[in-house]
Order: sequence, then C-alpha cells, then structure tokens
Amino acid sequence: MAIIVLAGNKGGSGKTTLAINIAAALARRSPTILLDADPQGSALQWGKIRVEASVPPVVRAVEDTRRSIMGSRNDYDHVVVDCPPSVLAPQLDEALTEATMVLIPVQPSPMDLWATVHIEPVLGRAREKNQDLRALMVINQLEPRTMLSQVMRDAVTEFRVQVAEAAIRRRAVYRNSILEGRTVFDMGRRGDAAVKEIRGLLDEVLSS
Repeated sequence: MAIIVLAGNKGGSGKTTLAINIAAALARRSPTILLDADPQGSALQWGKIRVEASVPPVVRAVEDTRRSIMGSRNDYDHVVVDCPPSVLAPQLDEALTEATMVLIPVQPSPMDLWATVHIEPVLGRAREKNQDLRALMVINQLEPRTMLSQVMRDAVTEFRVQVAEAAIRRRAVYRNSILEGRTVFDMGRRGDAAVKEIRGLLDEVLSS
C-alpha cells in the first residue's frame, strides 16, 4: 500500500495538480482515494466538477487527517494526501506519521528553493515517529530553455532530500485538464507527454 503525501512550504508550486494526477495514475492500477487536507479545498473543488468516472474519489480530510488516512486503508490500496502549503500545518504532521512517501514539488525559482529549506527539519521530526518515511523532491513546472531551469537540478542537490529523476514540465495541458474536471490521462493525444511524465514519476515513487 502506498500512502503518498504532497507537501510544500509555498503556494503556487503545482502541488494540488500533481496530487490529482498522481492519484489518477494510481487509480488506473488499483483502488485509490485522494484526501484533501488543505483548508483551501482546491482538490475538493476539482472533485465537484470532475467528469470522468475513472478518476479517484476526493474526500475532505482537514479536521482529522491521520484518522482519515487510517480509515481509508480498508477500502483502498493507495491513499494520496494533498496537504496545506506550510510546514507549520498540523495536517502535514498528521499525514507524515502515516505516509510511506512524501513528494515535495518545487518550481525553478529562488523563492521556491528558499521556502523548501524549511521542510528538512520537519522530515527529521517525522522520521522519529515514522522511520520508514521516504521523501522525494520533484522539480515541477520546468521550462528547459530557461537558464534557471537548466541549473535547477544542481541547485536542489544542495538539500538533504533525494531529488526525483523524473521532472514535470510546464505544460498547458495540466492547467486545462483541471479546468475541465479531468486529468492529463483524459486529454487524448494532447496529454501524451504529460502522462509519460506522471507515469515516470510514479514508477520512481513506487520503486524507491
């Protein structure tokens, strides 16, 4: 069973979009649920407009995140948890006590890099309770032609968190699919490149 937590310390990193598409990829393998532990409720809003029956159910898990995760284990093979974009959020602490993997999306920007520094001690404290917790930093919304994106992988290696080999590029299909209540898996040929990225990241998550 995979319990994958999406975490970060800055809004706008693409965390919720990544959570939705990771959950969709898992749901194509076996029963999966997406828990929205972020009070902003962006994943829940997407869940209300979703148009594909194949996408995973989205359930609010703000008030008692840990209990929501534990309660999902009986009915689902995989749980994806979208946490608030703050290392101080109690929902993050609760989720990390049960997680098998935490994904930390970071955009190629100085602000995102500076914000990510603060998640390292949070992971350290979480591993005191959950020794099996693994973590991957995911370079998100990559624009290969920009200089900052080109030096991004070298920059993130300065952190004491493993960096995923798979990177997620900035693609309009990610935004458009969410607006349509879909995932990149439902976008036909327009989503092919994004689907390949998500599947590559998920393979790395499940094998690490």
